Amino acid sequence: QVQLVESGGGLVQAGGSLRLSCLASGDIFSWNPMAWYRQAPGKQRELVARISSIGSTYYSDSVKGRFTISRDNAKNMVFLQMNNLKPEDTAVYYCSGHYRGNAYWGQGTQVTVSS
Repeated sequence: QVQLVESGGGLVQAGGSLRLSCLASGDIFSWNPMAWYRQAPGKQRELVARISSIGSTYYSDSVKGRFTISRDNAKNMVFLQMNNLKPEDTAVYYCSGHYRGNAYWGQGTQVTVSS
């Protein structure tokens, strides 16, 4: 069964850091690309960062310079390191990826940043 499982969300004060993890089943090299999205209350889901199977990355302007996406192919995992968090980063964060032509989503993990 192909699935993505996120972990690492929580409550943090503004200026703090969190690292989100996403464990992917199956052949990690078939996951291309992988990405993190987020959805805040009352807003549409938005792309935060994306990484290809060879490590090419993309970041939204709102997180560039603060967030870092990475992947550990040996462990079938993708990470999102979030630094200098702001209250506007509060959202449910979703791991997403394309696996052999199909898109998959994790269940989401809540990130709350207090001011």
